[in-house]
Amino acid sequence: MVVSFHRGARGQNALRQILAPVVKEIMDDKTLNIKTDPVDIYKGWVNQMESQTGEASKLPYDVTPEQAMTHEEVRTRLEASIKHMKSITDKFLSAIIVSVDKIPYGMRFISKVLKDTLQEKFPDSTEDELLKIVGNLLYYRYMNPAIVAPDAFDIIEVSAGGQLTTEQRRNLGSVAKMLQHAASNKMFLGDNAHLNPINEYLSSSHQKFRRFFLSACDVPSLEDKFNVDQYSDLVTVTKPVIYISIGEIINTHTLLLDHQDAIAPEHNDPIHELLTDLGDVPTVESLIEMDAKTLLLNTKRLIVDVIRFQPGETLTEILDSTASPEQEAEYQRAMQRRAIRDAKTPEKMKQVKPVVDDSLTLQGKKDKIKSNLQRLAELGKVHPENRYQDLINDIAKDIRNQRRYRQRRKAELVKLQQTNSGLNSKTTFYNMQIDSYNQYIKTCMDNLASKGKLSRKPGDNKAKKSKQVAQKYTAARLKEKGVLISIDDLQPNQ
Repeated sequence: MVVSFHRGARGQNALRQILAPVVKEIMDDKTLNIKTDPVDIYKGWVNQMESQTGEASKLPYDVTPEQAMTHEEVRTRLEASIKHMKSITDKFLSAIIVSVDKIPYGMRFISKVLKDTLQEKFPDSTEDELLKIVGNLLYYRYMNPAIVAPDAFDIIEVSAGGQLTTEQRRNLGSVAKMLQHAASNKMFLGDNAHLNPINEYLSSSHQKFRRFFLSACDVPSLEDKFNVDQYSDLVTVTKPVIYISIGEIINTHTLLLDHQDAIAPEHNDPIHELLTDLGDVPTVESLIEMDAKTLLLNTKRLIVDVIRFQPGETLTEILDSTASPEQEAEYQRAMQRRAIRDAKTPEKMKQVKPVVDDSLTLQGKKDKIKSNLQRLAELGKVHPENRYQDLINDIAKDIRNQRRYRQRRKAELVKLQQTNSGLNSKTTFYNMQIDSYNQYIKTCMDNLASKGKLSRKPGDNKAKKSKQVAQKYTAARLKEKGVLISIDDLQPNQ
């Protein structure tokens, strides 16, 4: 679930920035052919000799890895292949370990929670054991699939109708296997004993991965990262949008009440206080009414409008005194400027219903504030005893936070514009693929139609006996020998 969530636009952009350059380097190197299986190397060597001499080799074709390794040529080619593989793996590893800041915050935060929770549940575990689990998430689940199949994960652009070659996929798969072993500190043993020389390299690479996983888990808390506190929800102008029916709200509330002890076993968990404040499951009618939070937010906005034009020592003093004609006139001019600005706002960005009625006079807003404060006091949200100073302090905090909210909105806008540009490019690419597929289908249909019109001559299907002795080869064998390049409409791995 976590990995799928971070395969969205932001997560995909991160993977593309990290992996695309090194993946493209492998794909562009047409001479690169990494083979670490002694039998594959042996067969390739035999095929090459047969192609050069034009005669069938006297060496057996089917051998075991041990038999293949008895040949000097096989050992030499294996050593060269390992050298190439280590060089390419180094480039991928370097690209990954310097990219910790590019990994989405959500993925890093989950990694931190995973490590901390495992440490708490298994206090006797070593840090290496914990980091192995973190590595399974960060590298094996998140990055590895994008290396093995970069075309499927949009890491690289493949032309319409195009695909990776068998050699390219094998090269990428070999590097991914090396990185996977290094990330989990797994050595080559048993059937892979011929790769023992790599183990020392894997061990040193694991230490680099280890530092990378530790850095990935070193992230700020959610509150610090997103600059949220208990007041944030009260001052956010644009509320998060979800689509939920009133019936679903009531059902969710019912489930929380029925299972609150299982959901929050700790007595001091805030959810118990929240459920106590909410009381019984609401009716449909009560949910339609304005809640206390909305009333508090509207009241705070009214207060800001008033104290901008009529200062005073306390809120009660301002509300009880009469505004001067100059203050009322200045207020009216400001409201007119606001109305002009709002008229220029695009319709889709306007609120369905204005939060504050700006047609009210300065005195009218003061009367509205008094009425709202009385209702909020009854609900226990404000305290008249200290002349509503807590409310004024909250407003002061809101004003200080506004600058940070604006900066965050600007950054989000830039990211959205980048995502939109990427989606437009992807749409163009998919349209090209559709055109290519349509053209291919049309060609196939035309070919089928033309074949149906051809007439056969009697005896055409009779094979003439060859005087020469025929050699029988499977298509797979011819592919290995390099005689058969491709078969139309058939994938190489088939």
